[in-house]
Amino acid sequence: MAKSKNVLITGASTGIGYDLVKIFVANGYTVFGSVRKQQDANRLQKKMGENFKALLFDVTDYNAVDQAAESMQKEIGEEGLGLLINNAGIAVGGPFMDLSVDEFRHQFDVNVFGLIKVTQAFLPLLGARDNHPSEPGRIIQISSVAGRHGMPFMGPYSGSKHALEGITESLRKELLLFGIDVILIEPGPIKTPIWNKGASEMVEEKFKHSVFYPALLKFQNKFVAKAVKDAWTSEKAAKIIFNAFESKNPKVRYLIVPGKFKNWTLPRLLPTRTVDKFLGKAVGLLK
Repeated sequence: MAKSKNVLITGASTGIGYDLVKIFVANGYTVFGSVRKQQDANRLQKKMGENFKALLFDVTDYNAVDQAAESMQKEIGEEGLGLLINNAGIAVGGPFMDLSVDEFRHQFDVNVFGLIKVTQAFLPLLGARDNHPSEPGRIIQISSVAGRHGMPFMGPYSGSKHALEGITESLRKELLLFGIDVILIEPGPIKTPIWNKGASEMVEEKFKHSVFYPALLKFQNKFVAKAVKDAWTSEKAAKIIFNAFESKNPKVRYLIVPGKFKNWTLPRLLPTRTVDKFLGKAVGLLK
């Protein structure tokens, strides 16, 4: 069976999604990219050329997701889908005590339930069906280091990525039945708009009267600002993800972290309480 050259990337308008579209199109793939706004669809179509096809849907709009899957089925026919990259996501930040349940729910609606819906809708095109006409496709989940290491004031985001990691572990094993592989990508700080969106939420007016506000500011100024400064570009992350897809024997997880020993290995070697105390002192959470 032939390998399909059709790729679906959610959240294609900016950041890692945008650069993934560029690298896949440049390498001869037909890329279907999900965007929420028609102007983004027009911009990407003009920039990427005829090998890019926009799908207009929000991952939380389940009817629109189903319609996109039906539309793709009609267009690609027996070619099948070679890859689904679940990239769409948001970051909700702020103190746990000061965030509403609805804000937590919105975080999970996009990063978890939307991802589940998209995956279920496109699984048949990836090969989860009888007599699939092409080689089974792959799924790449864009998770985060936050999925294995939670930071203060990032509870909703970390929680959603923890959930994604657990779901993916089960899904990878289940899809052995169809030969569909599932790969986790765990980026650390990457220069994408999600940082700006998350940071702006953290310091908005509603947190100014929070008991956590001084610590929140220190966290943003000491950790978030430095992380953004040292972050890798989304182009570099996209290249690693592309190479993982092209690999005949990909790893289960790809950790994309600048300064890996200092920022990932060392903190995980230290006792958890020690790391907690260090962070607590650094941002003023430890009295």
